[in-house]
Amino acid sequence: MNYEPGRLMDAQLLTDQVPAKRSRAMWYILAVAAVAAVALLWWFTSHSRPVDAPAAPQAPSVTVIVPGRQQVAREVTATGTLAARVDMPVGVVGEGGLVDAVLVQPGDWVRAGQVLATINRSVQVQTQAQLAASISVAQADARLAQSELDRAQTLVARGFISKADLDRRTATRDAALARVKVAEAQLGETRARTARLAIRAPAAGLVLTRAVEPGQVVGPASGTLFRLAKGGELELRAALAEGDLAQLKVGATAEVTPVGASRSFAGRIWQVSPVIDPQSRLGTARIALGYDPMLRPGGFAGATIVAGNASAPLLPQSAVQSDDKGNYVYVVGADNKVERRAIKVGVVSDAGVAITQGLAGDERVVASAGAFLNPGQKVIPVAAKPAR
Repeated sequence: MNYEPGRLMDAQLLTDQVPAKRSRAMWYILAVAAVAAVALLWWFTSHSRPVDAPAAPQAPSVTVIVPGRQQVAREVTATGTLAARVDMPVGVVGEGGLVDAVLVQPGDWVRAGQVLATINRSVQVQTQAQLAASISVAQADARLAQSELDRAQTLVARGFISKADLDRRTATRDAALARVKVAEAQLGETRARTARLAIRAPAAGLVLTRAVEPGQVVGPASGTLFRLAKGGELELRAALAEGDLAQLKVGATAEVTPVGASRSFAGRIWQVSPVIDPQSRLGTARIALGYDPMLRPGGFAGATIVAGNASAPLLPQSAVQSDDKGNYVYVVGADNKVERRAIKVGVVSDAGVAITQGLAGDERVVASAGAFLNPGQKVIPVAAKPAR
């Protein structure tokens, strides 16, 4: 009985603690729920916000020029064959015979009269010796005839011989002198024929070809044994259409580039063909060239000939682009979009590049940075500042 009040107090204390614990748990649950609600709200808000579209790229600014038309050198291009300006064929001019020696090679320079090859002359040497002996005999006969004539002239005054005998001795003397002249002429002819057995250069020049070897038998029918370029002067025989040929004049300058050569050679037109081939409809312009080892007769070469002046657009070299399709520029249209325009390039000088085909001159042409553009791309054109 005495313990009942204490037990009641303990039971009441336990009863008061249970609601307190439940209250704290509820607060924890509410706090977690609130945090979760805030997190869900942030997630929905961030994922439901519309994504900003990327900003459109800005069109590049490019410098443009309007070239107009200017007076530039007009060029004509042609191709042709290199040859000696004066081609000198050399062959046998005498009797011919067995070739003893050939003294020059292709590429050698020779002077006028220089021996190119010699032909055996042993027979001619013997003939010369015989004729020289004949002259000696004739001269002896002439001296004897003159002595007899002199004696006869002293005797005729004394009356020992007749006037007729004197005339006969005079005739004998004259005949002997004539035989001396005949023998001398025969010897001179033989010497001349012997000299022609040496094949000589008709003029100074460059040996181009050689078609004879020692031991070969040659004669007048053997044809050309050597070919020489007189003075070493060469030329390009350029073939051109009628229209291009009509624009050319004697004295016009040209640049000649042989196939495979790394540089060009300056030349000048010295003859324009007065006729046109009726089959090919082409004419020939002959361009004189100085000697150079890279200029080989018979070779193929191209030429760029200056044929007066013409009106054409002139662009800076930076405006002209090129690829496997050829040369081109970019032209800015009315909608500020670039257009690729194929062109044909003419004279290139310090002033710029002349455009012979593809531009009228009133277009807005991209002056530089064309390599970074694409056809149809929109740009912001900026006019180039005028040169001071």
